Amino acid sequence: MSAREQWIAFMTLMVKEIRRFTRIWQQTLLPPAITIALYFVIFGTLIGPRIGTMSGFSYMEFVVPGLIMLAVITNSFGNVVSSFFGSKFAGNIEELLVSPTPNYIILTGYVLGGVTRGLTVGFIVTLLSLFFTKLQIQHLGVTIGVVIMTSILFSLAGLVNAVYAKNFDDISIIPTFVLTPLTYLGGVFYSVSLLPEFWQKVSLLNPVLYMVNAFRYGLLGVSDIHVGWAFLMLSIFISGLFLFALHLLKNGKNLRS
Repeated sequence: MSAREQWIAFMTLMVKEIRRFTRIWQQTLLPPAITIALYFVIFGTLIGPRIGTMSGFSYMEFVVPGLIMLAVITNSFGNVVSSFFGSKFAGNIEELLVSPTPNYIILTGYVLGGVTRGLTVGFIVTLLSLFFTKLQIQHLGVTIGVVIMTSILFSLAGLVNAVYAKNFDDISIIPTFVLTPLTYLGGVFYSVSLLPEFWQKVSLLNPVLYMVNAFRYGLLGVSDIHVGWAFLMLSIFISGLFLFALHLLKNGKNLRS
């Protein structure tokens, strides 16, 4: 395929993915925004005053970055895993794989569709948070960089999950038993500095911890870990998952009926 043909294939796939979730925005964009808004009300307005300050900020200010990141993670992952598995179930992936379209174009198209949904929901949640607290971005470059890299990472993870899923029940296993625990134990609602030393070290094995803290540093200027480590870890995870996803597409196992 020529460069122009590859560009057309990429744009066609990405636009299809974006239209897929914008066409039913009442189901894809509204519910997560309402869910996170309830978090703001419960943890920020009701529980927050009882907890007091954390890392020098009100509890509401402290949890907002983590809740925004939570929305980005779950929606980036959920968009790709449901879309790719649906295409695999319908046999559309087989048609893509036998076409001249390079595997990296297929992978990038699905991933950027997930990134678009993740960032869109993240933006909506950010706007909602302004009704509950004031946001002052301390480091714009860090904020934008970490949220985009996080969205890419979990979009890739969603595609890998979809490849291995055998039925529609399988696509909910990872979000329920892996993604949710990692997110809630990743410093969204608390500072890991409050944990005993042993559990602080255990928490360092959680990749979500690096994302949440780097994003919190971008917004508030505070973090439990060095931001450089966060970007390094994100780069390693993204590179590893991208290569692994390409391998899965090339191998074709679990993709062809």
